Amino acid sequence: MRQKFVPAVEFARKSLARKIIRRRRAAGLTQADLARRASIRPETLNRIERAKASADVGTVEKIVRALEKAESETR
Repeated sequence: MRQKFVPAVEFARKSLARKIIRRRRAAGLTQADLARRASIRPETLNRIERAKASADVGTVEKIVRALEKAESETR
């Protein structure tokens, strides 16, 4: 059986998407909640979570900061 190789960009998008979704759900946030907290458009977050778009560093930093704040609020 031939092994299927996933291109690096696609792998990175899917990996980031899984991490964001897992942390967002653990914090009890909807996509709309997280997008608002991160000051990004809900459509942008949706595309990132579906691995349909690559997020730039600034956007990822906004999402991470919003998730960290939400996680600290639930502790």
